[in-house]
Amino acid sequence: MAFRNESNWLYLGTLHAIFFLSGIATVLIGQVLPILAHRFALNDLESGNFFPAQFAGSLTGTLVCGQLGRSGLLRPAAVGGAALMAAGVLLLAVDTEAAVIAGFFLNGVGIGLTLPSINILILESNSGRAAASLSFLNFFWGLGAIVAKPFVDATATVTDTSTTGMILAVALAASGLILHATGPPNKQPSLDLARKNKSADSIWKRPVAWAIAGFNFIHIGFESGMGGWLTTYSERLDAAGNRLLFSPTVWFFLLFVFGRAVAPVIFRYLDEDRMLFANLLIVMLGVTLIILANDNLMLSAGAAISGFGTSTIFPTNIARFSRIFGPNSMRRATPLFICGTLGAASHTWMIGFVSDKSGSLRFGMFLLAAAASFLMLLQALIVSLSKKNVLKVQRTQI
Repeated sequence: MAFRNESNWLYLGTLHAIFFLSGIATVLIGQVLPILAHRFALNDLESGNFFPAQFAGSLTGTLVCGQLGRSGLLRPAAVGGAALMAAGVLLLAVDTEAAVIAGFFLNGVGIGLTLPSINILILESNSGRAAASLSFLNFFWGLGAIVAKPFVDATATVTDTSTTGMILAVALAASGLILHATGPPNKQPSLDLARKNKSADSIWKRPVAWAIAGFNFIHIGFESGMGGWLTTYSERLDAAGNRLLFSPTVWFFLLFVFGRAVAPVIFRYLDEDRMLFANLLIVMLGVTLIILANDNLMLSAGAAISGFGTSTIFPTNIARFSRIFGPNSMRRATPLFICGTLGAASHTWMIGFVSDKSGSLRFGMFLLAAAASFLMLLQALIVSLSKKNVLKVQRTQI
């Protein structure tokens, strides 16, 4: 029987719903960090050790997702990811530090399974409008990121996150069950697809592929550093102002989501490379304000500008990879996602390390400015390499 349109809408809607919930789960670590620091009496360096646990899990999940993707099992990867995120967030309420670390690891595995699999599923179903469709999908991740802090504020106490974890776990489990029951049948890749995937191994012999992966490493590190430390930074800067509903963290993710919402319109006038250059200039302005801020008003302005600037960088970079190497290349894009996970782990940990050694979180946030500056240089390199790659492909076809 053909896959009915009604079922298709439910299937696609569930994918977007899980992406929304994964947005909450991904940035939850930054929102509960002050709670965990208070519960276990941790300094910045000790608090920063939670990040490697989540990102080690995310790396594991990404590697498993790559194997499942080559076997045509992306939907089961997303279902399993939702289940593992549910288990992970429940463990965050346990009163032992080891259990919380295990919870972040499981949450990370779920994130690593879910984010790449759903990105690829949406990309392959909308290859003609890759950048716009991925921006729309990631708009839902951003919505989840916006909701995360008010959600934690409304459901957690100074030392307890059990209600927070329970609500999020139920939503993730329910969405996973719906996704399992909907969608087209799971299929093994066809022989033709297998051949295309085999030929796609040559992708990673080309410098432009690793340049794009490096871009993902730094950019995801930047986003994770902002999401992981902005709440703590704002509390240190202006504790009273941080109690407002529209804290700097909320402003960051609010403009992050707005940027993804308007991206399809902007893409009518800018190609991927021009969009990335423009975004990076905006990010630099926002980060400068963040570092110079002396209160939460200025910090909120910098966070909002940074959120808007970074909003479409990830989906645009993914779409660029697909455009250069073809849509089937995404099933061989595991190194691309792994680099993002490694970037997230290294940047968030380094911010905590620098903050602890210098005695000031502001010095740690300087790493975000360094990341944005390096992205500008890397973007120029990728544009140059991609032009050479296109010329090479054209000569091969001739």
